[in-house]
Amino acid sequence: MRRVPSGELPIILQTNMTSSTLIKNAMAILTGGSGNEGDAARLRGPDIRIVGDTIDAIGVLTPQPGETVVDATDCIVYPAWVNTHHHLFQSLLKGDVAGLNASLTPWLAATPYRFRALFDEKRFRLAARIGMIELMRSGCTTVADHNYVYYPGMPFDGSAILFEEAARLGLRFALLRGGATQIRGLEAELPTALRPETLDGYLADMERLATHFHDPSPRGMQRVVMAPTTVLYSISPEEMRATAAFARKLGIRMHSHLSETVGYQDRAQTMHGRTPVEFCGDNDWLGEDVWYAHLVKVDPHEIALLAETRTGVAHCPQSNGRLGSGICPIREMADAGMPISIGVDGAASNEAADMISEVHMTWLAQRARLGMAAQPTYRGGSFEGGADAASVEDVVHWGTAGGAQILGLGEVGRIAPGYSADIAIYRLDDPRYFGLHDSAIGPVASGGRPTLAALFSSGKRVVTEDAIDGVDLRELAHEARAAVKQMLAEV
Repeated sequence: MRRVPSGELPIILQTNMTSSTLIKNAMAILTGGSGNEGDAARLRGPDIRIVGDTIDAIGVLTPQPGETVVDATDCIVYPAWVNTHHHLFQSLLKGDVAGLNASLTPWLAATPYRFRALFDEKRFRLAARIGMIELMRSGCTTVADHNYVYYPGMPFDGSAILFEEAARLGLRFALLRGGATQIRGLEAELPTALRPETLDGYLADMERLATHFHDPSPRGMQRVVMAPTTVLYSISPEEMRATAAFARKLGIRMHSHLSETVGYQDRAQTMHGRTPVEFCGDNDWLGEDVWYAHLVKVDPHEIALLAETRTGVAHCPQSNGRLGSGICPIREMADAGMPISIGVDGAASNEAADMISEVHMTWLAQRARLGMAAQPTYRGGSFEGGADAASVEDVVHWGTAGGAQILGLGEVGRIAPGYSADIAIYRLDDPRYFGLHDSAIGPVASGGRPTLAALFSSGKRVVTEDAIDGVDLRELAHEARAAVKQMLAEV
């Protein structure tokens, strides 16, 4: 097997026929490439051969004896999505009335903090399963979950449950192990399930998890990340430096929330006399092994600092819109050289926590944000709108290869020979996609949820015609309704 320039056709090299699958006659292929400097964003295809867990060949290919053939006629092929920020336990907290019209801080009190103590092992597992299945059915195979349900004396191992559920479904899973050694005022009167950990306890568990689960290989199916819940609020500056040093000793990456609202700016200025990004830099929390969720409220010099240090972002536009936080300036970030990725955030602040909804919102929100800056010429304006702020190819790149880069998965997120065979095949059979002049843009530009004809995760077909082996959606819906009803009774 060899790597081949992404535009070269045909590519027909094949030496090992073990577990070979041929995706045949795709109408269009988006690669996850950026479209810059020869990094092709599209391929003519129309065929893709998978051998084992790897994309082996792309071009006009002939089926070989014993090879499984997947008919992709009239279908669009994308790399499977890479979701870099989620809170899976919130899958049972969608549309909570008490927090539905609240901004971030009152929403935290109204919804996740109010219900968190009610999550036992059974509910936690159910919520994780629901969230992963929702992501899979949008074409996502890599899930990074920022789990912060940890407290002293916890009666179940949430980390192990998350890895178990992901493995059962065939997903690549990164545990962003949250936690806190200090609490905000709004948590002070809440039950044991919200009590902070000690730094020693937190670091000991990080070492346990890294030892048992972390695979640093460029397509590792299990990853562990140091992820204090919110560095400005959850740990002290001294502990920030300690966690950073410990993560780098273990060889794992780092993640947290930052600058989601103006509250972060106020706290950093009041407590430390710095902007949030400056504060993180002061305490060893910037670098190519670090990425932050949100970064909605950032100044131009902060973007420059993030880009200089190669610190990345998980853009979560639907949650940011739902909570009224604003729109992250990822166009400016990408132009500055920052690594960009996309995450869905928790379902409690994003009632459609899937990647198709998220990338559709990404495409629209960047255009709307830039358009809001337009002024009439008599007021000194120089442009009419922001329709060039994000192309479909940009969004696919951010949501696939961009996310893989941020997670350190160098052989994931692209449709190219030598990469992990993480592939989504969409059938555009809903009227919302009829009439498209360029069918390749349908999943991003038209939104909705196109039929998932097939989803491959590390070469294994895990979805067939929207169905997942072993998953009964009616039963899952019944379990979810029963769990929500009981939680509402208990809260």
